[in-house]
Amino acid sequence: MTTPVRHTAADDPPGRMTVSGLLETSVLAGSDILAGSDGLTREVARFNVMEVPDIERWTRPGEFLLTAGYAIRHSPDRLTSVIEALHTRGVAGIGIKLGRYIDTVPPASLETAERLGFPVVSLPSGVSFDDILTEGSIDLVNRHVHTMNQADVLQRRLVDVVLAGGGLPAVTEALAHELNVAALVTTPDGRQITAAGAPEKLDVVRSSPALDDTGRLRTESLDGALGAHPVPADSEDASLSAAIVGVRAGDTDHGRLAAFATGRTLGREDLFALDRAASVCALVTTRDLAVSAVEDKYQADFVRDLTVGRAGSAEQTIAHARDFGWDFDRPLMVVVVEPDPGALDDDTSSTRRPLVERQAGAIAGALAHRDSGAAVVALSTETVIILGAETRERSEAKINDLVRTVRGRGGGGRKPFSVGMSRSCDSPAEIPTAYSQAATAVRVGRQVAGGESVTHFDALGVYRLLSLVEDQAELESFARETLRELADDTDEARDLRRTLDLLLATNINVAETARTLHFHYNTLRYRLAKLERVLGPFTTKPGLRLDLSLALKILAMRGLRR
Repeated sequence: MTTPVRHTAADDPPGRMTVSGLLETSVLAGSDILAGSDGLTREVARFNVMEVPDIERWTRPGEFLLTAGYAIRHSPDRLTSVIEALHTRGVAGIGIKLGRYIDTVPPASLETAERLGFPVVSLPSGVSFDDILTEGSIDLVNRHVHTMNQADVLQRRLVDVVLAGGGLPAVTEALAHELNVAALVTTPDGRQITAAGAPEKLDVVRSSPALDDTGRLRTESLDGALGAHPVPADSEDASLSAAIVGVRAGDTDHGRLAAFATGRTLGREDLFALDRAASVCALVTTRDLAVSAVEDKYQADFVRDLTVGRAGSAEQTIAHARDFGWDFDRPLMVVVVEPDPGALDDDTSSTRRPLVERQAGAIAGALAHRDSGAAVVALSTETVIILGAETRERSEAKINDLVRTVRGRGGGGRKPFSVGMSRSCDSPAEIPTAYSQAATAVRVGRQVAGGESVTHFDALGVYRLLSLVEDQAELESFARETLRELADDTDEARDLRRTLDLLLATNINVAETARTLHFHYNTLRYRLAKLERVLGPFTTKPGLRLDLSLALKILAMRGLRR
């Protein structure tokens, strides 16, 4: 039984042809939908003719397939598996001319098509495939021309925004208005640079899987991938569609431009328009980078002078910093951020800005609403941050929160880094000392805790003193002579070192150490005796206990292995 054609093409975007729109053309006006009417909104991008048995492998997404059934004339039931394969490959639908080679479509095939929402259409008997291909292709060309014209208009309007002095926020706002979408511009790994659009649209995007809980576009997953695709929303009433393109200038990847729409599906014509808009974004980014490069150089030179005490008096420093928008007339602290070893080694691509610059940009963006008067400067191998100081606890909480935001969940190809924090200083004249403290904290913190460490200078304890010893061989020799066989890189040595460390931390309190290690009291007494046979009577010699404690810290800090 056939179902009358239901014309809903009036709702289609002008630049896109759907199956419904195709069936409205004069040449197909007498068609009947046999099954899969739920798929009438599938986009038709091209046509193909099925006259070979293995047509599935030759199809492409968006094709509308025409057939007289010749390839399945001896086995019509095979149409069921063909429909499943075509649906999987993203084919828009299939039009069958009945009566020539097959008289009816098998019921099983229609049931499968209905279940999949894959349109199966009975073509008018008096219409040739040439007529369909000709009229359909002309319609597609006209729609593509319309798409190009609309994209040209959009590009001209965005260029006008730039010529009027607008930056990325103004361009993004204009784009969101013209396309009626929520729009985001992000870094290559998805950190937001700017966002625009109606608040309710942005709320849907923020609650969708397209963004992680730090607000980063998931560029490493389908939800944030290039192209046009649906995105699950947090409500059944809020269908979300995404179209994402790259923002590139020559060979340099500056980031992503993403558009999100609710209640309609973004498609090829939207991607075409976004590509034009992305070229404008790349123009703005290149302009801004060229302008900021000069200012960045002055800022970097000033901070270098500041860290070595050559920036002038406190009054001069405060005034100079104010010219850059920095507030140094308050208690300050210095934070040093360094990429972890190896992060720079595999970041030699010429298509991206240098790693330290990218990390500094991400930090500056995340810090802007936390401390608008802070300085964030990228030097050759590190990012230096000078910001307002609070109590140690509150300062550490602020920096840890900042680090969590910048790292996100580690997706999008972002590189690991470690952080060192200084003590508070009351005057810009103390910044050289604070910078030295932060640099020591990041270096020693990484030695002790490994990569991606976040360390305050006051948390270093005795490690601060050990870090001042330049002769590392002497430190290693002292540790090995003191710990003897416990310095070996074996499971038994590591186990005994842990026991020794806890004994020293509890001032040789055997009962407390046994409880911490979940050992029986007699088991720990046995271990204690074994440790004294190897190391000497440290339970009765405070000096030996001090040597052992220092040796354990040297081993932890230097990561000695043999």
